[in-house]
Amino acid sequence: MNTTAGMPAMQPFMSGATSEPACDDFLAWSAQQLGVVERALTGWVGAQAPETLARAMRYAVLDGGKRLRPLLVLAASEAVGGHASAALRAACSVELIHAYSLVHDDMPCMDNDVLRRGKPTVHVKFGEADALLAGDALQALAFELLVPEDAGQIPVTMQAELCRLLARAAGSEGMAGGQAIDLASVGQPLNEEQLRQMHRLKTGALLQASVLLGAACGTTSAPALAALSTYGEVLGLAFQVVDDVLDVVADAATLGKTPGKDAANDKPTYVALLGLPAAQALAQDLLVQACAALDQSGLPQDDVQALRALAHQVVGRSH
Repeated sequence: MNTTAGMPAMQPFMSGATSEPACDDFLAWSAQQLGVVERALTGWVGAQAPETLARAMRYAVLDGGKRLRPLLVLAASEAVGGHASAALRAACSVELIHAYSLVHDDMPCMDNDVLRRGKPTVHVKFGEADALLAGDALQALAFELLVPEDAGQIPVTMQAELCRLLARAAGSEGMAGGQAIDLASVGQPLNEEQLRQMHRLKTGALLQASVLLGAACGTTSAPALAALSTYGEVLGLAFQVVDDVLDVVADAATLGKTPGKDAANDKPTYVALLGLPAAQALAQDLLVQACAALDQSGLPQDDVQALRALAHQVVGRSH
């Protein structure tokens, strides 16, 4: 399972450091990068799997999703002059971890959702057993991609660091740990600190890791890495706050999934804790914090404009 697909260089953005980046520039960059990611995923996902498992894996990953995590990887890698092949593999790997988590999260033993990205969830389409296997296979494939058969393609130390970052973000100290807290918190009142910690793990860890994976594909100073880590952490929280808001204000056609399920299942959310206006204000404040972290990174502002644009996209999204 090998590829030498490269990534086109990002065109520099022309907007100021504190304003929202130029939309046309960002859309062109995003479309270019998404095309590369989509072609790579199409070639890798389910390539050597048994037929039914392959179809379930591809159904879970292809033809849907915002691909925010891959874009964060690629944007962060470009900001530090990263290794293109490593960044592409890391971008696809983090998307596979995200996809597997959604497959498992939607199952009856978790959230019991029947709609995802505007279509039936994997367990509805293929049955629970094949959905479970598809999630397991996607998780395994994510790590396989980070260690290509051609050992010379990516430095071995870089491969190890990418695996470490992704494993920590996906495991008990990250996404899986947050999901465990979420399941244990149904019907339980949480204060803001407890809610923040739950979402820092469940949602934020993988988003922050996406930025750190990209940064790990290159070299940068300790202060710049710390600033990128802060950016990723703040962005992860902003994503969840906006998710909670959209669960209240958006409809199923817009969201591509069942709205109102958090309230129906008595799950703790930022809207339930703070109220809708305060939750919306918090999202805007987190956007300011994310952009401030980029300003403090010491990296050339043209080099972080894609990261800035992605922060605006996260907070301004409608689904």
